[in-house]
Amino acid sequence: MNKSVFIVALGALSYGMLSSFAKISYGQGYSVGEITFAQAFLGTLILWSIAIFRSIKKGAFRQIGNWKLFFAGISMGISTYTYYLSVVYIPASLAIVLLMQITWMSILAEWLFFKKKPSKIQIISAVFIILGTILAGNLQDIGSFNFSIFGILLGLFSALLYTLFVVLTSKLGKDTPMFEKSALMTSGSAIIIFLINFKSITTSTHLDFGLLQWGAFLAIFGTVIPPICFSNGMPKIGAGLSSILLTLELPAAVFCAHIILGENVTIMQIAGIGIMIGAIVYLNVAKAKKEKQIKSTIII
Repeated sequence: MNKSVFIVALGALSYGMLSSFAKISYGQGYSVGEITFAQAFLGTLILWSIAIFRSIKKGAFRQIGNWKLFFAGISMGISTYTYYLSVVYIPASLAIVLLMQITWMSILAEWLFFKKKPSKIQIISAVFIILGTILAGNLQDIGSFNFSIFGILLGLFSALLYTLFVVLTSKLGKDTPMFEKSALMTSGSAIIIFLINFKSITTSTHLDFGLLQWGAFLAIFGTVIPPICFSNGMPKIGAGLSSILLTLELPAAVFCAHIILGENVTIMQIAGIGIMIGAIVYLNVAKAKKEKQIKSTIII
């Protein structure tokens, strides 16, 4: 149990630090398109290599799984690209705060597409997440507001597309092996990022060993390690605790932005992050209790 908690937490922390390192790579002259494509392409190669190796080891070759996952990966690719692009215009600590809006966006998406009306707890949690976002993003002081509106819109658009990705993947590929599922999605991600940045990538003068290093680093920590951690740890600790541990991505991103990039973090922002995490934890604890009560009722 404790080991599984650590494994899931490691996956969340791994995700959290990516934006800070991506921003460092921009400072070395690499473009957003080059970095995101390198990450997606190398991540795809690694995941397909693992998937094929596991099939050979088992001595069982099967037809490639649900190709709808490939198209789900397209939304993931655009989300990743717009998220990495947002940190060009706004602090990495603000970008991750905007990405975490996926919590209430997912609730809204389930209501719109699946007619699943949000509960009172979900609505209260969503309100506190938005309140926490205002404080964490330092958006309450309109007079001294100096962030790029375009960057904020990119961050919110990334969260919206990430929500679409989560909704799609929750309904697709349930019988597809994990590495194959991840490989199919990252294939779609890599191709759409390449198409968006076709001109800049094909005419790039930065296709060097440095880009390979950045791509490999971000692929390992953003594309390979998290799925492995989540697939190993989540089944053992349950969805409720897993969802709570995933909130570690937020403080990890803010901490890395402060330590690595030197971004200023105020007490008000820390309070906002605390409110957001508290709301997400409350939402998932309430959900876990409700599911437990339903199971108990069924058993009785």
